[in-house]
Amino acid sequence: MQTIIDWMGQQLRQASGECRRLFHGRGGAVPGYEWLVVDWLPPVAVMRAYAPTEPEAVAELIRWLETQPEVEAVVWQPRGQGPEGAVQVLSGEVDGPYAVIEAGLRYQVDASAAQNTGLFLDMRPGRAWVREQARGAKVLNLFAYTCAFSVAAVAGGAERVVNVDMSSRALSTGRRNHQLNDQREADVRYLAVNLLKSWSRVRKPGPYDLVVIDPPSFQPGSFVAVKDYIKVLRRLPELTCPGARVVLCHNDPKETRQFLETLMRENLPDFTRLESFGAGDDFPERGDAQGLKVTVYQRGEAVV
Repeated sequence: MQTIIDWMGQQLRQASGECRRLFHGRGGAVPGYEWLVVDWLPPVAVMRAYAPTEPEAVAELIRWLETQPEVEAVVWQPRGQGPEGAVQVLSGEVDGPYAVIEAGLRYQVDASAAQNTGLFLDMRPGRAWVREQARGAKVLNLFAYTCAFSVAAVAGGAERVVNVDMSSRALSTGRRNHQLNDQREADVRYLAVNLLKSWSRVRKPGPYDLVVIDPPSFQPGSFVAVKDYIKVLRRLPELTCPGARVVLCHNDPKETRQFLETLMRENLPDFTRLESFGAGDDFPERGDAQGLKVTVYQRGEAVV
């Protein structure tokens, strides 16, 4: 237990007031605690339990969090245990959505949400990459959720961003995220559609210089990566311009990077792999396959 406390203390110091994962048990670094993660959404620590466990099992961790001056509330969130909704506020108060900071940008989160809080912390390096590469680009953000990639792209100087997601509610939070960062005048568009049935609407504002594809791994009825990812990839030639870059994200621990690289090699030989990376250093993993996998490709230039 002391090993976890020491690690969390280190991460809390490195956070410097910004959001960060304090403990990534799912990475397997501490045997016996693969079921636990702790996210820091200042000033709230959210403990996520991926096994039927009560807070008493980690009472020492909870007590430590409660003694930290930065931590004003501790939340317990059961995951994958039947109907959601059994979130407990173990200490302090959580009064609805509020804003957290990542790399100087503000994002709305809900620390008491039954499932996702509004910002996936493992994608911090991906958002940083997009921010660095977006200047002057027309960006397509697929499976946009709350438009965090869009906020990063606009902060990096993107000319236009088109956000596509089935959830109009998530896109509404995305609008709020842009407002939180005074990006009201940016050319940001929102399409609340089923991507796999709306290609003409997605294609119309293009072609795009930069495409971000960050789908759920397994969401029956809307997207299952092992059978649906290829449907998106095959549309890239009609969505992109020559030289465009594509950011492919995948977070299924059962698949390695080879899954997407094989699909790209066999179906889109004109796209060249540029680089790959994973989550931040606050997401330590025992192996390369388990965690987030991000790979960047570039479409070949047009032949004159």
